[in-house]
Amino acid sequence: MRGAGAAAEAEVVLEARDIVKHYGATRALKGVNFSVHRGSVTTLFGENGAGKSTLMKILSGVEQPTSGTIVLDGEPVTFADTNRAREHGIAIIHQELSLAPNLSIRDNIFLGREISGPTGVDFAEENRQTAELLEGMRLDADPTTPVGDLRVGQQQIVEIARALSIDARILIMDEPTSALAATEVEILFGIIADLKARGVSLVYISHHLEEALRVTDHAVVLRDGSMTARSTRAEIDLGWIVRHMVGENFDLGSPPEGHEMTEPVLQVQNLSIRDPDVPDRAVVDDLSLDVRGGEIVCLYGLMGAGRTELLEAVAGRGEVIAGSIRYRGEQLHDESIGRRIEMGIGLVPEDRQRDGLVQTMSIAHNLTLASIRQFLTRGLLSRRKEATLVERIVKDVTVKTSDPSLGIGSLSGGNQQKVVIGKVLATVPGVLLLDEPSRGIDIGAKAEVFGLLAEYARQGLAVVYSTSEVEESLSIAHRIIVLHRGRISAEFGPDADKEDIMAASGESVTV
Repeated sequence: MRGAGAAAEAEVVLEARDIVKHYGATRALKGVNFSVHRGSVTTLFGENGAGKSTLMKILSGVEQPTSGTIVLDGEPVTFADTNRAREHGIAIIHQELSLAPNLSIRDNIFLGREISGPTGVDFAEENRQTAELLEGMRLDADPTTPVGDLRVGQQQIVEIARALSIDARILIMDEPTSALAATEVEILFGIIADLKARGVSLVYISHHLEEALRVTDHAVVLRDGSMTARSTRAEIDLGWIVRHMVGENFDLGSPPEGHEMTEPVLQVQNLSIRDPDVPDRAVVDDLSLDVRGGEIVCLYGLMGAGRTELLEAVAGRGEVIAGSIRYRGEQLHDESIGRRIEMGIGLVPEDRQRDGLVQTMSIAHNLTLASIRQFLTRGLLSRRKEATLVERIVKDVTVKTSDPSLGIGSLSGGNQQKVVIGKVLATVPGVLLLDEPSRGIDIGAKAEVFGLLAEYARQGLAVVYSTSEVEESLSIAHRIIVLHRGRISAEFGPDADKEDIMAASGESVTV
């Protein structure tokens, strides 16, 4: 593998020169200059709305610039669409999965560019090539497996395999690890190293800053549509990135103080949950946990540790095979999901696009979806009551929108996440469960979300959130519960050491 010096001197293969992009009166990009080097990783940092996705869409042919020039191998080029960009060897892996869940892995990989044989599609050859790709990605799955049957992390690997299948020489990765387990991230980083050795150029976008530093050769920071900094890996650190993204003196907050905590409102005792993928195994095994009103508890662990399964079981999903869950002393074993919501248990799911939002609905209707019964009188919906609640929730969770009647797709990822949280808060929960609440949102939006959780805890809400980011575990939590293979391996206070938390989870300390 090339060293930092070789990466810094690598030939520039793709340039964006003075790129400007207007959407009506909005200037998304303001004269950005950006370069990609052969056989190296250029990481693009920035908050949501900084212009990262817009720039990548221009480089991959999804959008065209208002002005400016794209230069490939020293020659100006124009990409009328993504097909034209792919013909030049440029592929993009988007943050939100674009797979067809009803189709097989094979059919997703070759969708729109099927391999033809004498009698039609050569499925045997497609199977062979798919199996080869999956083996390289270390995904043990049959090529004919429907994508909808895969876990989110496995689907992300299929998305990456599809991009690699076109033999791209410039590969853009937009949040490629957002749903990957730690072992899957290591596999991806190994693939990145192999691609670099073959001369492939990569553009990498991630909100996981420490993780991104592991693969970065060149770093570029965008802020409000302008480039604020660029440098080589040898000259930067985490503080450099954050300073140029959001300014000085930034942190994710601290555990809220100055309020009384109540007796436990949530009591989990000796809980075991069946693994849906391996029926004779418990994905959570003999776990006990109490959470008090006004307390923030963080569940830290790697993917597969049982964090998601525990939160979903409390909310009414998953098969509990032993133990009990009590809310305010009442046994929940036989209660439906709907009944648990009525009682005061709210869950913000890990995948907001799939499980938290309805993409065809407005911001307002997404906010009130779980609390619609509040506005019904004798079967009739009170629009006035609904509008009053929407106005209050938009203000309380600080959703940045000019009009709640706009589609949910008009919002950034961070504001969409606030809508999901607001939807759950509209049900007036006593305990708020959040599964990876910062997934796919930038560091500024992350701080806003964590500040919101701290404020609701001060008001007496019990908050439980899960994360695989150690910095997040050391932010607002009063207690950090570390899970490893379905069991609690350690418990820490807010003054814990990062290395101790990571070691308890079975994670090797790297950055």
